[in-house]
Amino acid sequence: MLTREGRLAALAAVALVVAARIFGSVELYVLACSLGCLVIGARLTVGFTRVRIDVSRELHPPRVHAGSPSRVEVRVENAGARRSPLLKLRDGVSGTRGARLLVGPLAPGASARAAYRLPTERRGILTIGPLDIELTDPFGLARVAMTASGSSELTVFPHVDELAPLPLTTGNDPLAGAEHPNSLGRGGEDFYALRDYVVGDDLRRVHWPSTARHDELMVRQDELPWQGRATVLVDVRSSTNTIESLELVISAAASIISAGAHRQDLIRLVSTDGADSGFAAGHAHIEAIMEHLASVEAANDSGFRRVLDSLARSVGGGALIVVVAEAAAPDVELLSRLRRRFGSLTIVQFERSSWDGGPPSETITDRKVGVMRVTAATPFVAAWTQLTGPARKAAPSWSAPTTAAAQATAQAEAEAEADGKSDWDSWARPGRPPASGSVRP
Repeated sequence: MLTREGRLAALAAVALVVAARIFGSVELYVLACSLGCLVIGARLTVGFTRVRIDVSRELHPPRVHAGSPSRVEVRVENAGARRSPLLKLRDGVSGTRGARLLVGPLAPGASARAAYRLPTERRGILTIGPLDIELTDPFGLARVAMTASGSSELTVFPHVDELAPLPLTTGNDPLAGAEHPNSLGRGGEDFYALRDYVVGDDLRRVHWPSTARHDELMVRQDELPWQGRATVLVDVRSSTNTIESLELVISAAASIISAGAHRQDLIRLVSTDGADSGFAAGHAHIEAIMEHLASVEAANDSGFRRVLDSLARSVGGGALIVVVAEAAAPDVELLSRLRRRFGSLTIVQFERSSWDGGPPSETITDRKVGVMRVTAATPFVAAWTQLTGPARKAAPSWSAPTTAAAQATAQAEAEAEADGKSDWDSWARPGRPPASGSVRP
């Protein structure tokens, strides 16, 4: 098909023919014929050009937290027997105008790499692709496009702040440690009681003094390791959230969950839209929660009372952390009634000043309810630190999975930025001339 320049050239040829007939000028006929032949030749050249190009796309890394760098690396290889022409690559990126890359002519069997950054400022699911290759003639009058690669997805998890987990609370553990990744044995190491021997018990646990006294085998019953349990309730109602407040609420919930995962607690996420992850621990469970938080949107209010009734019948115990934005006083009162079912209750409430920068409200919080207010003067991390103490210095045990290559790339980018190099220089592979690329917002 003709490009915009090609269509203009064709119209100019027609206009020259009309002008030549009006003025009877042979020179205008020659000029019109030459311009028309140029357009037709460009179209035939592009139409009969045959190229064999292998294109692959990789995300480094495919899952990140909001604000962390991620990039797309495109590898182009000439699989044909002739030198390839100039290639224009366009890779779609949801929410932007996409990335445009230029790859120079490649000899048979040669390859080139191009890369570009992805916008990871906000959580969500980014769709990358499909990747199209565009061939044009030397004059840019005609082009042909083909799809070289399908679509990929980048999961941007919510931003996570490093926090200290809540203090351990009491509560019944109906799973008896079955979901804990470190509970490798049937019992713990703390002595609990003596019981009669049962076939199959480890003879090393026989308590010989008691056996001699009772004239029958007695076995030490060790107490099962107790697990911390935390339920995080996230208010995603559209009536209590704006776009800005919802991001703060989701980020706070993700930070609290990450802190509990660092201590290897049993974590449960409940949201007012009806989602319930159930209690579990381990990397796969936390990653599933983060993926849900990455895509959750504001919902209607119909499920709020239903979720509260479900929590009121809960028997899991442990700590309950509620993260809300502009919750009304009756809603806070309903939430405070859940204290009877849990070992502790913490309500994290974001006031309007925390996201619009205005002055804090004059609302006086009832001390009995136990609401932790987050304002512009007291951000979430500061308010949480006042409640639980400073965060641990150790790195969290759960984070978005990265490969060794991605970690090496991130280190190289940090060194490149420290040396004052450009963005593209920091993304380019050492020893290879990079192709140009950009993402247009």
